[in-house]
Amino acid sequence: MRRDLLIVRDGDARLRPGAARRAQRRRRRTAVVAVVAAAVSVVGGIRLADDVQRAAAVVAADQPMVASDRTVLTDLWRDYRETHLEPGTGRTLVLQDGAVTTSQGQGDTMLRAVWMDDQETFARSWQWTKDNLQRDDALLASRFGERPDGSYGIQDELGGEDPVAGADVDVAFALLMAYSRWQQDDHLYDALPLVEAVWERSVVLVDGEPVLVAGDSERDDGSQVTPAAFAPYAYRVFARVDPQNDWPALVDNSYALLARLAGEPLDADRAAGLPPDRVTLDRRTGELSAVGGDVTTQSGQDALRLSWRLALDHAWYGDERALRLLEGQSVLADSWTDQGRLVAAYDRDGTPAADRESPAVYGGAMGYFDTVRPDLADEVYADELLPLYDADSGDLAEPLSNDDSNWVWFGMALHLDELPNLNVSEE
Repeated sequence: MRRDLLIVRDGDARLRPGAARRAQRRRRRTAVVAVVAAAVSVVGGIRLADDVQRAAAVVAADQPMVASDRTVLTDLWRDYRETHLEPGTGRTLVLQDGAVTTSQGQGDTMLRAVWMDDQETFARSWQWTKDNLQRDDALLASRFGERPDGSYGIQDELGGEDPVAGADVDVAFALLMAYSRWQQDDHLYDALPLVEAVWERSVVLVDGEPVLVAGDSERDDGSQVTPAAFAPYAYRVFARVDPQNDWPALVDNSYALLARLAGEPLDADRAAGLPPDRVTLDRRTGELSAVGGDVTTQSGQDALRLSWRLALDHAWYGDERALRLLEGQSVLADSWTDQGRLVAAYDRDGTPAADRESPAVYGGAMGYFDTVRPDLADEVYADELLPLYDADSGDLAEPLSNDDSNWVWFGMALHLDELPNLNVSEE
């Protein structure tokens, strides 16, 4: 059952999933109060005890099991491995897209594996990535699957040979965390050429300052930038293993660019503080502009991952620039408090651009709520993320896409403070 199509009746009103779950809890609380009230009105201790016991049994039967935080994350990781990983190979399958494999999907799997201390899954995933996606320059081809002739390999006809810089950064960062966690030198040796290649091939200078562009094919005068790929916490670690390149400057300029972008209307009358999915950066002038064509300035489930990345940098390194950027995303709190939900995409001015919800959006947006609005974070987690998990079976309550599954987990793990900085040193 697809969550974005689900509508549940509550009386005469048609409610979307989040509102339906909240209404269900209200009905349950009302029923409990009514039963208890009836019980206490009965004269006679034995009758009272019997009624209360029956009421408690009814309520208990309607309540799911309660699992510990770590159990939830462990069960969801198991479900993900069983659903999205090809048995025996370490290849992550994007089932909703013809069972292709992407470099970003491999990176997400590797990050989850190292945080879950799953060395076997990590090793298989990286070995498959290295054998099938890594190019001669150490960057990763972005897309692998069935080709027009029926063979399997890099899907060149769909741009699969081109790397995606954000995925390359995630994979390199996962390798360095794996080295820190398991102390296997091979992970460090594998990470170093990838880190260096990202700088050489996917970082460009604009007015003398470094910027991570979308990939090595975006090195012309009008480079496309994917704001949600900016990962300052990773650049800080890269600086320790690759000191000849100015990764600290990339941290600083990424924040400067994001601050400028937050107030840039682009193709709208105003900006609401949310990042666009993509933007064009003129390398000669530094001017930001809309990409145009089929690429909008909307902030969708890809863009809202930036909230999570900023929250992680703030949690680990206390960078106040991350906090200021997140504070500017108050449209998320307004949407939640006014409408009781977040939608899958927002226009540049903050108005809803979709009439459906997205689990991945809730996962990414937990970065905003946990950092800026902790008073709402528990509510969003309880109403939108936790119900996707069935504690009785230990599985997902409903099927999720690869992307949704990953970002639900990342959002939950951030909220539950289960994303340790494995690269902490004695510095």
